[in-house]
Amino acid sequence: MDHTVTLLMNQFVTHDVKRFIVSKPEGLSVDPGQGVELAINLPGLREQGRPFTPTGLAADRVLEFTIKAYPVHAGVTQALHQLKPGAELLMSEPFGTIRYQGPGVFIAGGAGITPFLAILRGLAHRGELGGQTLIFSNKTPRDVICEKELRHLLGERCILTCTGADAPGYAHRRVDRAFLEETIDDFKQRFYVCGPPPFMDAVNGALTDLGASSENVVFER
Repeated sequence: MDHTVTLLMNQFVTHDVKRFIVSKPEGLSVDPGQGVELAINLPGLREQGRPFTPTGLAADRVLEFTIKAYPVHAGVTQALHQLKPGAELLMSEPFGTIRYQGPGVFIAGGAGITPFLAILRGLAHRGELGGQTLIFSNKTPRDVICEKELRHLLGERCILTCTGADAPGYAHRRVDRAFLEETIDDFKQRFYVCGPPPFMDAVNGALTDLGASSENVVFER
């Protein structure tokens, strides 16, 4: 790991997702959408690094992470959720292939929204949200990360789906080929995809079937 950072605060944003604010190493530059590896600086945990995406603005003086815990695994994310302010984390240099390349459709599944939070917040800060659309899939409404913010930023271009619940304001659908064909008019535009591997494989395959070129589909390779 390249840096040692300090946890300054954390708070829940959904029932199983927390927002973490940590100190930012001097001179560190993170492009929106890039990730870093984090590990807890404690015996037995220092070698258990996991990738996470900063979700704040690039110019912020601190780093923000939005991290979902998976209690059933009793792993790193669960340990992170138990930390108190003042805890030390080890952090790598930034990496990753997700970068903003122009207006398009952002398609996220669950915690896969995190790189897009950084990108969309940056675009909003610069007044460049025109032409952006978000399709965001979750199991239930209570699982939607930063729902109010995303609806505020994108209005009708924030399309939320729930696979495990039928509720007003959410499409009770999977983001599959049929849904994409019904929802999107132009498959020549750019697409940004992030989520669990099966979700990404299904979405990327559907986009290809519908005419999207591989050069216009941005995802973590």
